Amino acid sequence: MNALQTTRPLEEPRRRTTRRPRHRRRYSQGAVVAEITVKILVNGVLSAAAIAALLKLLPYHLSQQAKLREVRTEVKRTEQRVNELRDRFSYSFDPHQTQNIMQEQTGRVQPNQLRVVWLEKKTD
Repeated sequence: MNALQTTRPLEEPRRRTTRRPRHRRRYSQGAVVAEITVKILVNGVLSAAAIAALLKLLPYHLSQQAKLREVRTEVKRTEQRVNELRDRFSYSFDPHQTQNIMQEQTGRVQPNQLRVVWLEKKTD
């Protein structure tokens, strides 16, 4: 068959190099123990500093929470007041309520209405 064959480039022979043996550093057992002890002490000091900082921040956090609660209650009161004022505003400027508003504020009544006055009967 006349199929194309791919030719591989000739590989160069690999050179054998002599490797230098790696010298592993051997730590004495005392040095390893000392290193671990230092790491534990440093982590302990850092942990103690972090806990002390958190304990100092705790009163500040509690006071901020109290202020936040106070502000939230004040916001609720203000929202209620705003809603009441908004309702009164829409009532005051409603064209269908003009007669009622005029009657409430001035005490005048329409000419076709009669004023009713209740009298108490005196029983002697």
